[in-house]
Amino acid sequence: MLYREAGQFKTDYTKDMAVFPILQDRIGVGVILFIAAVIIPLFGSDFLLQAVMTPFLVFALATIGLNLLTGYTGLLSLGTGAFMGVGAFACYKLTTSFPGVNVIVWIVCSGFFSAAVGVLFGLPSLRIKGFYLAVATLAAQFFLSWCFIRVPWLFNYNVSGAIEVPQRTLFGVPITGPNSAPVTRYLIVLAIVIVMTWLASNLIRGRIGRMWMAVRDMDIAAELIGIRLLNTKLLAFAVSSFYCGVAGAMMVFLWYGGAEAEVFNINQSFTILFMVIIGGLGSLIGSFFGAALIYILPIILRFVPAELGVPLHAATVEHLTFIIVGALIVVFLIVEPHGLARLWQIGKQKLRVWPFPY
Repeated sequence: MLYREAGQFKTDYTKDMAVFPILQDRIGVGVILFIAAVIIPLFGSDFLLQAVMTPFLVFALATIGLNLLTGYTGLLSLGTGAFMGVGAFACYKLTTSFPGVNVIVWIVCSGFFSAAVGVLFGLPSLRIKGFYLAVATLAAQFFLSWCFIRVPWLFNYNVSGAIEVPQRTLFGVPITGPNSAPVTRYLIVLAIVIVMTWLASNLIRGRIGRMWMAVRDMDIAAELIGIRLLNTKLLAFAVSSFYCGVAGAMMVFLWYGGAEAEVFNINQSFTILFMVIIGGLGSLIGSFFGAALIYILPIILRFVPAELGVPLHAATVEHLTFIIVGALIVVFLIVEPHGLARLWQIGKQKLRVWPFPY
């Protein structure tokens, strides 16, 4: 659609409001989606699908959830792991209580339970913020972790705090349980992540996203122009927790195939937070960058030296991962607070004018 000009001013901003207004971006996203949806399932090994791509997508979705709260609304949360656990345990109860409903429906619906819990623990955000809000969400992390272990109604009665994923099928094809194929689970995770990323991109570019960013930049000024702080902050907690809950359900049902409550401890919350910081606050593509770097880094450290004839012990890989991630966090906070997303943006701008930089 051509711009209709009135003098030198635009009267149609349709292209400017597009998710990918630049042709090169649309081509690049199309190529990435083609590789992810066609090339990798056809030629990728079970190890690549099960141990690399599926968990990467799960962590990316959880990182998007936290980024909506921290990066776009400016509310710090240390309870991401617990909200993922709420989604996982809710999906388990729904699946076992209503076995006739497809498990994919319950994976998505489990996010609503996580959203409700997120709203409950987001109530203090109207009065407190910053460090104190982080402590409040940390209390939510500890309380929910205790519930996962001590409340028998939530889990398998044979093992305290454990989830055993039942066998479920879709059109006769197993999608959960021991007989499900890694490529099937990967494609389901990929489809859910693509749809929810698209929804998040439309959300942050609309009225709700602008309200979130106004609260992040200066909440007093946002309130003066008519934004209701409580509703806006609680909505941010709800949407963020929804994404984390769906990610937690996918983690157990489509990746692990079963898990214990320890999976959703405080370490998981910090891991997701580090992904947000390194990938870039307030950036959806940065969420993918951060998840890729932090999750795939230990895999690279484990297999690349082994291929070169210098295998590293598992404990050495773990220590190196901690050192590298810690150093990257410090570097990005000092040098580039917007993380890998900002570096990616700078690189694209330079490539568009290359070889004529001026």
